Amino acid sequence: MIAAWPKVTFDEAPLEIIDGDRGKNYPKQDEFFENGHCLFLNTGNVTKSGFEFDNCQFITEQKDGLLRKGKLSREDVIMTTRGTIGNAAYFNRHVPYDNIRINSGMVIFRTNSEKLLPSFLYQYIRSEQFNKQVNSLRSGAAQPQLPIRDIKVIELPLPSISQQRSISNLISKYDDLIENNKRRIELLEESARQLYKEWFVRFRFPGHEHVEIIDGAPEGWSKATYGEAAETVGGGTPSTKIPEYWEDGTVTWFVPKDLTQNISLVLLDSEKKITELGLQKSSAKILPPNTIMMSSRASIGYFGLYDGAASTNQGFISVIPKQSNTQMYLLHNLISRKEEIIGLAGGTTYKEINKSTFRAIELYVPTEKLLNEFQEYVTDIVSQVRLLMKQIQQLSRARDILLPKLMSGELAV
Repeated sequence: MIAAWPKVTFDEAPLEIIDGDRGKNYPKQDEFFENGHCLFLNTGNVTKSGFEFDNCQFITEQKDGLLRKGKLSREDVIMTTRGTIGNAAYFNRHVPYDNIRINSGMVIFRTNSEKLLPSFLYQYIRSEQFNKQVNSLRSGAAQPQLPIRDIKVIELPLPSISQQRSISNLISKYDDLIENNKRRIELLEESARQLYKEWFVRFRFPGHEHVEIIDGAPEGWSKATYGEAAETVGGGTPSTKIPEYWEDGTVTWFVPKDLTQNISLVLLDSEKKITELGLQKSSAKILPPNTIMMSSRASIGYFGLYDGAASTNQGFISVIPKQSNTQMYLLHNLISRKEEIIGLAGGTTYKEINKSTFRAIELYVPTEKLLNEFQEYVTDIVSQVRLLMKQIQQLSRARDILLPKLMSGELAV
């Protein structure tokens, strides 16, 4: 055991806290674009694991020039302060965008790097010590928030620069391994999607040179609907007013958020569990391992595979292939048709595709030989992804155990 690091408040620390622009020029919904000069961060871009750029919105250079505050500089640290509080990201040299602004539910921390390394601050914001203080200060029930006046009273350990650097470098090794695994997962899943396109969209499958195209499909392929190719199952939610349906639950129970916040097709676990009684007293159903789970409400067209028995809430259509060798083909057929599926959804409050509409979707079913080959190839990819996901989970746990000990000074560096 060594002495704890000296502490200062955020108000006393060598950093500046910068708010986002909230004035008359704040972008309206019709001023956001899919591409543009300046990335305007939304809450989905700043997660517990740093930046995520799957769904981005941009503003024009002209609009960017009208805003007074909230523009990032390299080495800034960003934190969410409204809704989901305490998610953080680090605008280092690896971030692929030069022009970024925060929205009104975030703040920027800009440090004096001679006294406080931004990488050290970023790691501290992700620590248990920081989160405990945030949880004690947050206000607002419907929309939790953390105003700058409250951020200023949070305590921050301030070891020497050399000690900060040692801590940051050690934790960064875990982060680098995690990011490397994420990149490998992305490449593996992309290779499966590209193989699907090559074989089943472009029709350049093995032996295609000797197969005739008849009525828009290779000879030997058949036509079916999803209702014919698979069993389609909905889900349900036990009453949240009855504790016996939830307390000490052991039944894996997925909600769309489990899919939308996952980094791959492979699901390792659900955030929430229900009890056997809750399962019996709701319309949730037990699904067999590796059922294709598709979100069908609001956030439509996210997919997941879980290698055990599971259940879902009502925001899913789960697809159980009638032939086991069609599983990976059906999954990638659905992935490739996400926009079409969204287009078939109805509803005014939120979009939803119902099971009858989904079951009527038509598809071509390739030959048994092609289905078997694709199933074998992609199943191996999914196995590799699952292994990488488990490694990420283990690395994250090890990092999260180490981080508070380093931040408190319990471990020497």
